[in-house]
Amino acid sequence: MRQYWGDFESLERWARAEPHMQWWNQFLRDSGGTGFWHETYFMRGGVEAIHDDIKVPLGLSSFAPTKPAGGPMFSARARQGVNGVESMPAPVTEVSFYGEPES
Repeated sequence: MRQYWGDFESLERWARAEPHMQWWNQFLRDSGGTGFWHETYFMRGGVEAIHDDIKVPLGLSSFAPTKPAGGPMFSARARQGVNGVESMPAPVTEVSFYGEPES
């Protein structure tokens, strides 16, 4: 499947709205053994891949280094250096996903 977006804000609004937000929350709690991966390519340059429950290198991770999604890596806007304010709250916060950091 391939999707094209006119701008980052449109993609962000879609990703943070129903039904996608509800699906993503459910999937992150329990993938049911289904792996998920997507790659995003930006016309101004830059690419990223998100993997969840993928047990073997796939796509970009088969040749590029990977990093866990934490801190600034938890937000697509921060990862890609997109200026502006988030159009809607994130469907999953870092604390709700990983729990409170240990002191």
